[in-house]
Amino acid sequence: MARQRYGLGRAWHALWLALCCAALPPAQACDGARNIRLREPVRLSAQERAEVRTLAPLRVLAVDAPPMARYEPEQQTFSGIGVDVWCFIARELGLRYEILSARDTSLADKLRQVQQGEADVFLPLSHQSERARLGLFTQPYYDSYYAVIARKGRHFPVHGLDDLAPYYVGMVKGVALVPRVQAVVDPSRLTLFDQTSSDGLFQAVRRGAVDLAVYSEDIFEEKRYTHEYFDLQVVHTLRDDPRQYRFYFSPSPQHERLVALMDRYLAVMDISASVTAHTRGERQFVERYVAERSQRAALNTAGAAAALLVVVLGLAFVRYRRMALQLAASNRQILRQKQALQAANEELQQLSLSDALTGLANRRAFDQTLQQELVRQQRSGTPLSLLLVDVDHFKSVNDHYGHATGDDYLRAIAQVLRKTLQRCTDLAARHGGEEFVCLLPDTGAAQAQALAERIRVSVERLGLPNALAGQRSLTVSVGVATALPASDVSAQRLLHEADMRLYAAKRAGRNCVHASVAHVKHADTSGQANIKPL
Repeated sequence: MARQRYGLGRAWHALWLALCCAALPPAQACDGARNIRLREPVRLSAQERAEVRTLAPLRVLAVDAPPMARYEPEQQTFSGIGVDVWCFIARELGLRYEILSARDTSLADKLRQVQQGEADVFLPLSHQSERARLGLFTQPYYDSYYAVIARKGRHFPVHGLDDLAPYYVGMVKGVALVPRVQAVVDPSRLTLFDQTSSDGLFQAVRRGAVDLAVYSEDIFEEKRYTHEYFDLQVVHTLRDDPRQYRFYFSPSPQHERLVALMDRYLAVMDISASVTAHTRGERQFVERYVAERSQRAALNTAGAAAALLVVVLGLAFVRYRRMALQLAASNRQILRQKQALQAANEELQQLSLSDALTGLANRRAFDQTLQQELVRQQRSGTPLSLLLVDVDHFKSVNDHYGHATGDDYLRAIAQVLRKTLQRCTDLAARHGGEEFVCLLPDTGAAQAQALAERIRVSVERLGLPNALAGQRSLTVSVGVATALPASDVSAQRLLHEADMRLYAAKRAGRNCVHASVAHVKHADTSGQANIKPL
């Protein structure tokens, strides 16, 4: 009898292990964890690790929203920035989980499942007070913004949420910004689309069923290339309403402790490599375009070669000269097609990295260069400075003189930046709207501040009228941030520090320069890098 009980116990133990292993994610689901690194290690006690091991496998829901989470139909799994972060922390903690498909379930239904305990985790999700009341949020790990999107060629003077009132507006149900838009736009003019059919929102803009769409700017940029929405454009970025992505847990004491553990990792996490890896819509479009053009050129070449072969076999020796002339003409045509393909590819590459209005580098080109320069700065041990330039009272220019004059002013400021930044290694870019950014490799804090002051003075000397501003002429405010040698400052942190200096310049009355130096000493107990102001 004792032997039977012992054998039955071993069978139950084997069954329990099999179920636990079945709940683990497939190996390829965590490949993206290699894109995440920690700025410093996170120490867990033996009791904390033991408590994590006692948790049942977590049921995770995701939404198809590149670049945060993208459904890969061939592998039948998800990838993206949010998935990389989740996989990294799950691997570190030894969490067992399963990412459920549920692709045809709306965003609102997925949130309800988490809030009622039918699922454990949702990713990715932005913070909202009503959601926080019904569930548990981790700390944010990625910042984004909403954007107002319209058809190209249509002019909408939108500079904030309040300007949406006269138009027909479309949004996705359940996103955090819906209540604020509902407070501005009449219900008869607001259309809400299901998350599972978000592409219907963009089709509605194309058809004219709605004038404007309010949608995540990062997700739209990915969809713009993957679905070729080149007839749509961002007309305004709602920077007053940042969207911070987090993980969202169903409310329970165990999840409260798990959220606290995850926050310790999120506080010291660098996701820059994951952002670069998953912001791939434009890259995929260019690769597809080049492949299609190459295939057409290859088919044309094969057709011409087959025709020439038939001519060679069918013609007698007396027609040899004519055949040679035809062959030469065909070769010239192939050469012209090859040259045209190369020119088109070069033009496409240039357009993908340039701002159409000012001719400066665009934000994508700047982001790529900043990542490269940060790597080079860490290797070479030289300082790296960044200037964030914002036009003062630019809305007054558009309101008083019109958007055509505002565009002329932006081009004039771009010309000032070109003349001021003389080195070939310096980069001036349009960061968005009336905001510009300058990247200055091998440039210390004092030199960067001097360049910023030259830019400010040069713009002021342009004497461009701005009747509604206090100084009656166009001015700029500049925020300066410098990463010292041997520092380990991320791109996000350096941009954030420059942005804080820019806001300080604005608060100081505008038309001035504020600067700071960012460097890492020893991490404090909170895990945050020390920032030393000038």
